Amino acid sequence: MKLTSLGIINGQAIHPRYAFGKQDKENRVALSTNLNPDFSWTDIPVGTKSFAFIMVDVDVPTKPDDVNQIDREVPADLPRTDFYHWTLIDIPANVNEIAEGEFSSIVTPKGKAGPLAGKGDMRHGLNNYTEWFASDHDMQGEYFGYDGPCPPFNDSIVHHYHFTVYALDVETLPVEGTFTAQDVLKAMEGHILGQATLVGTYSLNPRLTA
Repeated sequence: MKLTSLGIINGQAIHPRYAFGKQDKENRVALSTNLNPDFSWTDIPVGTKSFAFIMVDVDVPTKPDDVNQIDREVPADLPRTDFYHWTLIDIPANVNEIAEGEFSSIVTPKGKAGPLAGKGDMRHGLNNYTEWFASDHDMQGEYFGYDGPCPPFNDSIVHHYHFTVYALDVETLPVEGTFTAQDVLKAMEGHILGQATLVGTYSLNPRLTA
């Protein structure tokens, strides 16, 4: 398979318009436009009955102690983990593109509704902002669908975001109700006919983006 995008260029920095947070001189971070990028895919395997799409940041700090602290940076050697920003499933086999802003065009405090994605029978999973804002009175809620990058403003490394489309041999993935990317990855086992990935980078640390 081949995955292409006008907004996400493989190996290059992601534009802030696709981000949840952007750099701000006064407050370090400000909310951004949070548009989902555009994507299209070709060279679809024979037998494909649906697609799934997942976006994950693979560079999230495993400990919060140094995150967003003005007097220090998150160490580069700190072990990292995954943070899922978008899970979209049950994309029909006759659909091979996602338009910019089709599923997200603003930051929505307390999260977007789901799991129905508002496009036919497509469904959105919860992203990890659900856990991130769990203790924030103004932002806590269930975050379905797309919410873009917002890495720590003091992280010493650039974050890498993997956008992957999967071609599946089933029309509907066997996940019910509210689900996560991890649920989808497990449900896809044995059903993936092909996949393709683009990787974009993002940082809110002025030292890394100057």
